Amino acid sequence: MRPLLLRSSLGCSLTVFGSFFASRNKLVTQAAAVPHQFYLRKTMHYQTEERGHPHTRDYRIYFKTKEGKHISPFHDIPLIAETEQENDVPAKKSKRNESEVLFNMVVEVPRWSNAKMEIATKEPLNPIKQDVKKGKLRYVANVFPHKGYIWNYGALPQTWEDPNHTDKETNCCGDNDPIDVCEIGTKVCSPGQVIQVKVLGILAMIDEGEMDWKVIAINAEDSDAKNLNSIEDVRKSRPGHLEATVEWFRKYKVPDGKPENQFGFNGQFKDKDFAVEIIKSTHEHWRALVQKQTNSGGIECKNISCSESPFKCSSDEARDVVQSAPAFGSAHPVSSEVDKWHFV
Repeated sequence: MRPLLLRSSLGCSLTVFGSFFASRNKLVTQAAAVPHQFYLRKTMHYQTEERGHPHTRDYRIYFKTKEGKHISPFHDIPLIAETEQENDVPAKKSKRNESEVLFNMVVEVPRWSNAKMEIATKEPLNPIKQDVKKGKLRYVANVFPHKGYIWNYGALPQTWEDPNHTDKETNCCGDNDPIDVCEIGTKVCSPGQVIQVKVLGILAMIDEGEMDWKVIAINAEDSDAKNLNSIEDVRKSRPGHLEATVEWFRKYKVPDGKPENQFGFNGQFKDKDFAVEIIKSTHEHWRALVQKQTNSGGIECKNISCSESPFKCSSDEARDVVQSAPAFGSAHPVSSEVDKWHFV
């Protein structure tokens, strides 16, 4: 397979030989231990700062580096994860097989939960917030037999499904969001957690005429990760899981009065190599976006690390964005309607 060339947010080259991504620069840092604060949570590499009241329209989860600099999870967290980390605590992990490519995933929605949390692509620094439709907070319905989301759900940073780009296979345009990920590991994650995942395959969902790819991946730290290296491994070791994923995406909007979603390739999952090509394409679209080489479609591109981006801002400007948001407060109650079962 010919080498592929990607660009990181720091302007350095990332070369792909087959399925191996090699980076000369250290793009992912280990979060330092900090005293616990009620509004500050730690992920593996980044910190998150909550603002507003949970379960309200003003609730936001902002992201910070270990040095306390506010960043955009969309633009400043690198797509490619390190295969070897420095200063691990308590001990350095063994180096991964060099044929294994790891991607950073920003978790938006934990498995079994209902609140539709998402990266706010049209807000400065792109915090995670709860989606709003017709003035109301959006919750995904429980379509029997599923309770909320059936995987940890999130996105790959530094990717963008360009609404101006028509996919040659499905003849649909992108949905104007980062590419989505269904993480099928055994651990339930938390909103704002940044994990490193192995890509296994991809599903071509068509949502109201828009291309909405769903990457299937597993947390590299999961106990099952060593045994799951392809979409066929998932099919063999987890009977019914892929079928349930298609059914979930087909029907999850039906309780809201929407039609069933459709799929490219007759609803069949494409393999890992195909998925990596799609990820590469959406990364290139993201590069054009932050370099102002394409119509942004209303996307907010403020960042602190993209050296070639006219949207790059100072750490002080980024801090001011966060400090202008409402202070963190107590959670509001959630309607009992969220727990209702729907049979469709």
